[in-house]
Amino acid sequence: MPPIAINLAYIAAAIFFIFGIKMLGSADTARRGNRLSSIGMLIAVVVTLVDQNILSYTWILAGLVVGGLIGAVAAKRVAMTGMPEMVAIFNGFGGLASLLVGWAEYDKINTLSWTKYAGEPHFTSSVIYLTALIGAITFTGSIYAWGKLSGKLGGAAIVFPGQKFLNGLVFLAIVVLGASFAGKPDLSCAYYILMTGLVLSLTLGFLGVMPIGGGDMPVVISLLNSFSGLAAAAAGFVILNNVLIVAGCLVGASGMILTIIMCKAMNRNLANVLFSGFGSTTQKSGAKTEGEMKPLSIQDAFYVLEAARSVVIIPGYGMAVAQAQHVVKELGEILEENGAEVNYAIHPVAGRMPGHMNVLLAEADVAYEQLREMDDINPTMPMVDVAIVIGANDVVNPAAVNDESSPIYGMPIINAHEARTVFALKRGQGAGFSGLINKLYFLEKTRMLYGDAKATVGALVAEFKG
Repeated sequence: MPPIAINLAYIAAAIFFIFGIKMLGSADTARRGNRLSSIGMLIAVVVTLVDQNILSYTWILAGLVVGGLIGAVAAKRVAMTGMPEMVAIFNGFGGLASLLVGWAEYDKINTLSWTKYAGEPHFTSSVIYLTALIGAITFTGSIYAWGKLSGKLGGAAIVFPGQKFLNGLVFLAIVVLGASFAGKPDLSCAYYILMTGLVLSLTLGFLGVMPIGGGDMPVVISLLNSFSGLAAAAAGFVILNNVLIVAGCLVGASGMILTIIMCKAMNRNLANVLFSGFGSTTQKSGAKTEGEMKPLSIQDAFYVLEAARSVVIIPGYGMAVAQAQHVVKELGEILEENGAEVNYAIHPVAGRMPGHMNVLLAEADVAYEQLREMDDINPTMPMVDVAIVIGANDVVNPAAVNDESSPIYGMPIINAHEARTVFALKRGQGAGFSGLINKLYFLEKTRMLYGDAKATVGALVAEFKG
């Protein structure tokens, strides 16, 4: 293909990427955005294969078949509750792919000999090292995040004395090795320098995610997504592929913007999320909670909801675990038929990944207009008759408003405590994923509905149906 045709095809692919990402910002257009992005990637892959004059497609086709089968099985079998860990592990594989690209390019140049290399050796070696560094951190960090999100490693932050010093020392060693590698990529020991830096980067990925608690996982997923994009962009510089650079920059920038939004939603900065060890000692933090949780029967809850004229449903991870989104929508429709105004209040960090609740409710075909953001719903909360909290914890915890000793003090929350009555659906009396006790549950206006959220909401639906 002529170079101008290749570049035009890459521009078309980049346009598809940009419009696809833009459409992902709305539940109404997200599917079309995903398709547009997929078309852009198809164009980019096909044109790249033609441009590189591939002589044998055996391994490429084998990878396509195996990867396609794995992707199809994963897409069919993964539950909505498993989406956060699946996103985490996909981020990790993206980082691993970039790492392998950088490693393979170095091996090719090293075999050819740096003295015969046509490009600028110091720039190329720097980019190769950066690709391996970011890819390795993304890979192991994402694997660790996957373990936490899936419950295999526990959600609590793990901290130990000298942890920050150790992490800083490892990072400094990586930087020193990188400078040595980039300065003299033709040294006989350069390969060992690269491998040592790679091993340390893999280690830093684990060490970096270890002190981050489960409550901060939405931020971690966003950040690792950004890292996977940066690794892809660096890989694009390594193999001199413009569309890979553009796609990587788009993913990296959007992931970082989302990370900043997540941090703002928790009234914390990124450094605090990464290095504070939030979640390791939260059980001991905050003022003592007074009072007791007051349970309520399904029938009594039905009587209250039957008389309600304004209801706000606040979903959290408990709804995802119970896969209760469809029956929640059914309850909302019944309440509307009964004359109540029903809205769904969505906190930016509800669940365990950005947009988790939006995805679940969209799957249940809840009207997009009923999904109200935190800043939009809070001014109306004092007029709400009943707020139904389904498995949410920190995002409705009034300690963020009135307890200066709480770790989440100052964090913007959905003001469920201002509603006239609060129903809290929980499986038990334990703390949430972050380890914090929710003071909302102890208020006089709050009543607890214990049990699986799907079964509880289903029982309320059955009461309305008589």
